[in-house]
Amino acid sequence: MALTKFNFNSFDVTTAASSGLAFNSNANGFTTAAAGAMTLISTSTATNASSLSITSGIDGTYDTYLFKFININRGTGGTSEFGFNFSIDGGSNYNVSKTTTMFIAYGRESSSTEALTYRTGNDLAQGTGIQHFMAPGDGFGAGTASGGALYLFSPSSTTFVKHFIGVSNHEGESGLTINGFVGGYCNTTSAVNAITFKKESGVFSGTVKMYGITK
Repeated sequence: MALTKFNFNSFDVTTAASSGLAFNSNANGFTTAAAGAMTLISTSTATNASSLSITSGIDGTYDTYLFKFININRGTGGTSEFGFNFSIDGGSNYNVSKTTTMFIAYGRESSSTEALTYRTGNDLAQGTGIQHFMAPGDGFGAGTASGGALYLFSPSSTTFVKHFIGVSNHEGESGLTINGFVGGYCNTTSAVNAITFKKESGVFSGTVKMYGITK
């Protein structure tokens, strides 16, 4: 197999701001390209709050939005499930119809309980309520927390439904780790422009960072 060695002096790597590099057919071999960057849009923090809502920044600027959940604590005995819902009216109502599916894998430090489970009770079939994202454990103390990531695709499209996928993990008081997976779509061709996070009941604390991802 023949290998071609390029002379680095033949490449023009002068780029425009916020652009990446791509090969072309010119003598110098490079051209500017979309950066495909992940941009932090906002950081929201809840402290013993019943909900945390993001009502700005979800628009047509980016093709994909990523929400990162950092140290979500549901309080002592906080077995109530944590989830999300969407809005098409800027947060006045969180009641978008969703069809979803969810499964979890879990185990204990003692290896006494291990399983992979499809969560039929967490599915929605054209449901307008909260979509569970982090399944309940056996109690949440001061030192326990959850983390995860949720992707929302093309929320500003007025042609297609809005898909989302998410993964989370949390640790319960008895050394239980639960890895949750959720996916589905908002069955609307209206633009989704707000999102809320909450428990079924009670309060929670933690941070949610929202990023925009270009193509």
